Amino acid sequence: MAIPTQATSPRASSEQPRTYAKRRPNVPAGLLSTVWLLIVMVPIYWVVITSFKSSAGYYRSNPMAPPVDPTLENYRLVIESDFALYFVNSVVISVGAVVPAVLMSFMCAFAIVRGGTGRYLRGVNAMFLMGLAIPLQATIIPVYLIIIQLGLYDTLRGLILPSMAFALPLTILILSNFIRDVPNELFESMRLDGATEWGTMWRLAFPLTKPALVTVTIYQALVVWNSFLLPLVLTQSPDKRVLPLALWSFQGQYSVNIPAVLASVILTTLPILVLYVIGRRQLLSGLTAGFTK
Repeated sequence: MAIPTQATSPRASSEQPRTYAKRRPNVPAGLLSTVWLLIVMVPIYWVVITSFKSSAGYYRSNPMAPPVDPTLENYRLVIESDFALYFVNSVVISVGAVVPAVLMSFMCAFAIVRGGTGRYLRGVNAMFLMGLAIPLQATIIPVYLIIIQLGLYDTLRGLILPSMAFALPLTILILSNFIRDVPNELFESMRLDGATEWGTMWRLAFPLTKPALVTVTIYQALVVWNSFLLPLVLTQSPDKRVLPLALWSFQGQYSVNIPAVLASVILTTLPILVLYVIGRRQLLSGLTAGFTK
């Protein structure tokens, strides 16, 4: 007796395991990535090893060779050269400029997005966007004259106010785009629950835009921390210097103490590195937000 064969249904055939072709390694991309890694790491390696060399030993040895007799003399010299004072000045200026600028930018962005389509709000938004096209170098003379007229020359407040002003345009632009991504139904539901615009801003928009807030905070803190032109023009006294200007302390009339300068660079970079480590998750989520929508 013949056994009838069962016909293979389309569904059964579709459930069979699929075989995928083995992926070939992307050799050119791997080589380019390795080259780029070397380009980035070689300067960092040179800065680190040079900071542990003596000033005389730096000129006698191969610049890329590790130090034969590592020393912490350069770091001791930097710390004893009023590094703590310059560090405190940089912290005061960075915190005093970035925190108010981010809060003001968040409130301005919320008003621009949730305030309707009035001509006044469109004009305010356009004014802030125009600020992105004006570089700091083009306004340094007017800023210098304004600070003198206000009696804030050679003070930390005279550095905080311009730093806040130049941080507003980009911060408002980024936060506005994040607030626009918040579903309108959430705002309507809070309004039906009796929440005011002020309560909606702080209870709904503020928590949902936290990745963007952390992103712009770290970015603006980095910009203010590394600022050189404003402190150079708006300050004069040695006790008002910030860390970028402190590098001048290791430049003589005829020579430069390169190991001490690089030790100062490392100590100046550490706070920003710590800030990145603390907020790296929020920073990455803020930078990649929108790609998965």
